[in-house]
Order: sequence, then C-alpha cells, then structure tokens
Amino acid sequence: MKALERLALPPVALGLALAVLLCACAGPSKKADDGAAMSAPAYDLRVDAPQPLRELLVAHLDLARLRAAPPAESIAGAELDRLVAAAPAQARSLLETEGYYSPEVRVTRDVPDGGLEQVVVHVVPGDRTLVQSVQLDVTGDLQLAAQQGDAAASRLLAALRRRWVLKPGQPLRAADWTDAKKAALRQLRSDGYAAAQWAGTSAHIDVEDHRAQLQLVADSGPLFKLGPVTIDGLERYPEADVRRLATFSPGEPYTAQLLLDYQERLQKAGLFESVVVEIDPDPATHDAATVRVRLKEQPVQSATVGVGYSANVGPRITLEHLHRKALRGDWLANNKVEVGPSLKSWTGELTSHPLEGLRRNLLSGSAERLRSADEWRTTWTARAGRVKDTQRIERTLYGELTQSRLDTAAGTEKSSAASLNLHWTQRRVDSVLLPTQGTTLTLQGGVGYAIGQKLTEEGITEGRGPFTRALARFTWYRPFPADDSVAGRWYLTTRVEAGEVFARDHVSVPDPLLFRAGGDESVRGYDYRTLGPVIDGVVTSGRMLATASIEISRAISPRRPQFLWAVFADAGNAANHWNDLQPALGYGIGMRWRSPIGSMRVDLAYGQDVHKARMHVSVGVVI
Repeated sequence: MKALERLALPPVALGLALAVLLCACAGPSKKADDGAAMSAPAYDLRVDAPQPLRELLVAHLDLARLRAAPPAESIAGAELDRLVAAAPAQARSLLETEGYYSPEVRVTRDVPDGGLEQVVVHVVPGDRTLVQSVQLDVTGDLQLAAQQGDAAASRLLAALRRRWVLKPGQPLRAADWTDAKKAALRQLRSDGYAAAQWAGTSAHIDVEDHRAQLQLVADSGPLFKLGPVTIDGLERYPEADVRRLATFSPGEPYTAQLLLDYQERLQKAGLFESVVVEIDPDPATHDAATVRVRLKEQPVQSATVGVGYSANVGPRITLEHLHRKALRGDWLANNKVEVGPSLKSWTGELTSHPLEGLRRNLLSGSAERLRSADEWRTTWTARAGRVKDTQRIERTLYGELTQSRLDTAAGTEKSSAASLNLHWTQRRVDSVLLPTQGTTLTLQGGVGYAIGQKLTEEGITEGRGPFTRALARFTWYRPFPADDSVAGRWYLTTRVEAGEVFARDHVSVPDPLLFRAGGDESVRGYDYRTLGPVIDGVVTSGRMLATASIEISRAISPRRPQFLWAVFADAGNAANHWNDLQPALGYGIGMRWRSPIGSMRVDLAYGQDVHKARMHVSVGVVI
C-alpha cells in the first residue's frame, strides 16, 4: 500500500476573443507531431502510448521539452543520457496523476545512418486505479452539534458525504482528488463553518488490485454567526440605502448564500460600480463575525451613446441618461431615446432608492413609433406602481394608462385603456446572465377598461368594455450529462409561452396589450410581429398566443467552451380564437458566445410557412 497526495496541474488560460473562434472554425490548426515544431531538433522523439496519455507525456516529459533547444544550449551526449535514464520514473509520476500506478515504461534509442538519433518512449499503462471506498469524518462543533441532535448540523453532515464528488467506482485522478477536497471544504465554509480545515486526508493505493481507499477528516471549527455590518466606500449615497438591503440580523447563523444574495441586491441597486461583502473569518469572533461591505460608487450622473442592431427592428442609435440622486436625492431617473428607421422611442423612469422590505416605488412613461409588418404603431403609456425584488422572485404591481394608434393598409385603429397589473417572475437558475441549469417562470395578469376603434372583417368598428389579460412564460435549462466536464456537456433549453386577453368581441383593446408572434425571442424564421390573425390580407394582433421552442447546444471546441453551436426548432402563432390558431414552424442552426454581459446568439432560421431563411441576432436572456 502507498499514499497519494498531489496537487492538480494548473488549468491553461484561454482567450475570449470571437475572432479566435472564427479562425478556429475556418479549419483545424496544424500541430507538430509529439508537440515539437521547433527547428533543428537534437534528436527525434516518439511517445508510444494511448491517447490522451500520449499528450500528457509529450507536454511534460523533459525529453520532449528539451529536444529542440537552441544551438547555444544544445544537449550534449551525457545530458541526453541523463534525460533518457530519468524518463521512465518521470513518466510513471505523470501517469500516476491519471490513476495508473503500475505502468510499464521503457526507452529505446537508435541512430540510423546519417540521421538523427531516434528516442522512443514505450508505455503500457496497465489497469487504472479506481476508488473502492470513501470515509469522510468531521470533528469540531459540527460533529458535536450533530451528536446532540441538531437537525441543521445533521443535514449538513449528511449533505457533505452525499455530495462528495469522487465516488466509488471512479478513476483516482490527482486533479479530481484535489477538486473533491476543495469542493467539500468550500461547502463547509459556505454553510456556517468559515474556518473549516482538513485535519487529515489520505488515499491508500492497492497497486496489485488497482483499488484506492480514501480517508478524510475535516475540522469544522466553530459555527459563525453574523455580527455588525461595517460599510466602506460611501461618499455620495446614504448609508441607509445599503443597510435596508440586508435581510439578516445580528446573531443569525452565517451562510455564504446570505452574503451573496446581499451582494447581488446591492449590485442591482444601480448605485455601485462594484460590491464586495464578506465576513471576518477569525474564529475568536465567531459568535458575532463582522460583515464587511466594500463599495465603489457610481457617479451621480452618467450618459451613454450607443449604436446597435437587431433582427427585429434593424439599426438604431441609443441615447441614455441616468441621474442617481434625482428629485430630493432618493430617486433614480433614467431617460432613454432610441432612433432608427423602424423604431423611434422614448422611455422615462423614476425609481426610488431601496425602501424597507426590499421595495421600490416606480413612476414611468413611454412613447414609441414602431414599423413592423408593413404597418406603423404609435403608442404611449404612463405607469405608477411598486416593485419588490428578492433573490429569486421579482414582483411589480402597477396601474397603467395606454393609448395606441395602428396605421395599416386596411385602415387605422385607435384605442385607449386603463388597467391594474401584476407581473411576477421566479428564477431558479445557476446564473441570471448565463443560465445553463434551472427554471424561470413569468406570470402576468391584468384587469382594465378599454375604449376605441378596431379592425374587423366588417371594417372599423367602435367598442368599449372591460377586459382581463393573462400571460405565462416558462423556460427550462438542463445540461447533460450533469457530471461531465463543461466542455463535454450538451445544453438543452426549452420554452413554452401562452397568453390570452378575455373581452367581448366588440371591445377594442390597445394593440400593445394584444399578441403577435415572430422574431428573435418568439418564432425564429419569421419577421418581427408578422404572425397573427389576417384580416383583409393584413396581419393584425390577436387575443390568444401560444409559442414553444427547443434548443440543443454544445461547445465547438473543448479548448473554448464559451463558444457553442446550436440547433433549434420554434413553433407558435397568435389568433383571435384558439380554434383558429395554426402554429407556424421555424428551425435552424446557430452560434453562441457566452460573453461577460450575456449570451450573444446568431441564428440562421428557416420559416416553413414563408419558405425563406432569416438571420437573427440577439444578446442577453429574456425571462
């Protein structure tokens, strides 16, 4: 028996530039045999071993690294003899990191007439060592609390053993062994025991049977409880804005998630450029650990000018101004203007600084002139309400006035409405910006009264009356297989959306409150807002909507997992009656770049009903 305790090799840093991806897609890069593309080698080296062990040895054997040394540093005969003699032991050490503890390694040399000396490293790796058993124990306060019947401590101890990632039957790779220990220690520290350390770890290897027994003992240290909050970096904004976003109180048991949630709320407040929230991990103060908040403030005012393009509305110029201490100093005022051939809009919003209970007051207005599907829509809205945004749930309750004019080849529709609305969103995903696992659910509901003119098969008719509006959108993200590496995973994304406006047929509901399909986040392969009921040859908005989408993506290269290819299929439509809804089908291929600001998507989709292909470009995630 012998013990293994090694560090994982450091990962290779990867570039993020999209140009690199495009170059990689243009054709495979040329690699020199055995990794030696240097000129004037002192000898020729060949490694006879299975892949990927061959790549490991070529990358790290001294024989491979030094065979093409510059002429001034050429290897003398005695030095080459030393490298050859050391190669078997060095190869065995490298192979142990992959779980091969009884390999056969030998080196042969040959000097052909008039040629370079030939050095061949022959490797027979033998059977791979697998994990036979894992014994994970804990000392310290966690063990004492579990023995005394503390339910939370018992759950944590059980979860620590259940989530141990290097399980029986898996190969004993040094990198996996190191990562498993880090993950277990990270879990202990995240769940209240911030000073946890390994008291001892060992891997006992049975070389003959190719089995490994893992034994680990963690010292949990004391359970940390939250103490006073200290704030550094405030100059422009009130300290109360920072403290109102803390949902914990002194004496509450510490978890990393509590502080991460607090940190994210501060980042989303719109007042700070960067936020760091952490505790003092000194065991001596574990009963009241100081929560340190370090902030870098945003300027009071900022303005941006942007040029953009989307497949839905084409090119546009954006002007935006944000004032973070508007009115009496406790409101954020945001004004945004977009100008393009198909879209001209203004949006103004007043949002209060954080209030008690994670709430904010909201006042907003907008005006928009949009061209789509050979029509012009002119709309303005005014809204007043209150927002509550927690880590998983965002809720907005507001009253709204809406006025809309729709100019089409068949005539002009005009309508107005007053409504009371509730928007509710739940996120259970691993990342809000770049989700790969979890679900999101958005529900919208509203009641109101509308008055105006609408386009029907009999022409333009007038009508007024109450209405109710409902919309639901569910998205599911799933990687598979879940235990594979990031580069080797497939990613599944599915979406279902359905909505309906309930009103008598004569009621003229404003167009923005009705439904159409088609476009980037709806049914790809069709122009924006071109799917809906057709009256006198003109596409109109409908009272019912149903769309669905399924997409599978995977990394283009293991070396660049942030770039992915995708295949997808979308279906859906809008109608005035469910019996009339005929789903339009679109499908195609796409590219994904998981950038720091969200996922950038470029899709080429074919619309089966229009028999045309269409390019779609979008950035971000729609929830």
